[in-house]
Amino acid sequence: MFPPFPDVVDEVSARLVAAGAVFLSLLVVATRSPVVAGLVAIGFWLRVASGPHRSPLALFATRVVRPRLRIEERPTAGPPKRFAQTIGATLASIGLVLALGGAATTVWLLPFAAIIVAATLEAAIGFCLGCTIFARLMQAGLIPESTCEACNDLGLGQSLATASR
Repeated sequence: MFPPFPDVVDEVSARLVAAGAVFLSLLVVATRSPVVAGLVAIGFWLRVASGPHRSPLALFATRVVRPRLRIEERPTAGPPKRFAQTIGATLASIGLVLALGGAATTVWLLPFAAIIVAATLEAAIGFCLGCTIFARLMQAGLIPESTCEACNDLGLGQSLATASR
């Protein structure tokens, strides 16, 4: 089936995928196409299921663009990134369902606008809104610390705590 989502991901690759999500979501807004919206939702769900292993966008980012960049890998914990992808998948799916349900265009495009904002923050400045929410949920005890052992193994527990302030 699908390889599991990795426990550790490359931050640079994650930012490249986020840039792709911005581009594709802008394409949804520009074309107002439920078909493109569906492709964006499918891409997010593929990344949730297996990280970069099945998503065309993630494969392009990790196998075509990333190798051409002369930037050292920056390992970061996978579970918060997966959580962020799940938020994107949910938003894109909501937008698609609203579009197919006949909602006004401005209404069904709102979830894609939210994706554009969050993914731009990730791509441009490395601020992962989903990761920040993940960290807060861990601090509140709603996500067990065992979910993200990589956070501590990589010394990211401190960065997750800092992100949640």
